[in-house]
This record gives sequence, C-alpha cells and structure tokens, in this order.
Amino acid sequence: MDVAVGSTNPVKIDAVERTLDQFEPTVMAVSVDSGVPEQPWSIEETVTGAETRARRALEATDADYGVGLEGGVARLEGVPGLSLIMWAAVTDGERIERGGGPTLSLPDDVATRLADGAELGPVMDDRLGTDGIAEDDGAAGVLTAGLTSRTQALGEAVACAFGPFIAASDDRRSTAEGRNS
Repeated sequence: MDVAVGSTNPVKIDAVERTLDQFEPTVMAVSVDSGVPEQPWSIEETVTGAETRARRALEATDADYGVGLEGGVARLEGVPGLSLIMWAAVTDGERIERGGGPTLSLPDDVATRLADGAELGPVMDDRLGTDGIAEDDGAAGVLTAGLTSRTQALGEAVACAFGPFIAASDDRRSTAEGRNS
C-alpha cells in the first residue's frame, strides 16, 4: 500500500506510519498547501485543510491513497472556551473519508493569544520556552501531561478516516469467502 501524506511534518508522517503499520505501507511525504489559513479557526476550515492536503498529495504522486492532516481551533457548542481539534482526510481519488481526533480545551491565556492572531505552535513554544513543539509532542502532549501526544492524537484521526476504506475491503473479502465456503 502506497500512501502519500500532504505534509513534511515528521509528526504527521509518523502518525500515518504507526496507524497503518499492520498494512506495511510505503509512506511518502509531499509538501502541499492546505488552502486554509496557517491557523484554521473552525471545524469547517480544519476539515477543508485536511481534504485539500489529501487530494493534493494523491495528485502529486502515484500512491494508492492521499492523506491530509490538519489541526485547528474552534469554539464548540456546549463546550466553554476554545478547543484544539484535529482532523484527517483520506482519498483514493474516487471518494474521500474524514475522521476527527481528540478535542482538547485550550488554556485561556493561549486562547487569548490565538484570538489576537497568533498560531498555536509558536504560542506553545513561547509559553514553554521550547522550539518546534508542533514537530514533537505538540499541544496535545503538553496539555495532557503526556497522556497522549500529537502523534497519537493525529493517529486517531487517521484511523477514523482510513477505517471505511479498510472496512470496505474486509466486507468484500468476507463476502467472497462466504461464497467460497
């Protein structure tokens, strides 16, 4: 299985490799534009970014699947404050599936800086005195004290978006096996 990931971020590549490990994928990183702001500010913008990355990664390669991953922030109905959200999209060129990852509440001081136009990765780096947190544990790892990481969180989104492709293959295989019994 050849998979093109619409990003060169090592955390996103690792999330796809780990999630699909049992299928022994060949995963290639493809630098593509998400078509949305650097800091998506809604579920719609975040999903659109993931979809665009998936389509563009597939179009740039001869892979079987294109995968797009996008992190964003959103105000969710019924949930106080600003939340970090993660979405993945997977396409085989004919259809596209989407899956969401964990949602985390952002501290008020972080939310205020984002509302002023900053991007989450640099805000977290500034807050923690680090450099490149988005290519490491990410806000997800920091805000959960390591109970999850950015790789794990993005991996959940990949699993949810990729699942329908795999489940469809398993359903066809089961049907064929049933006829041959």
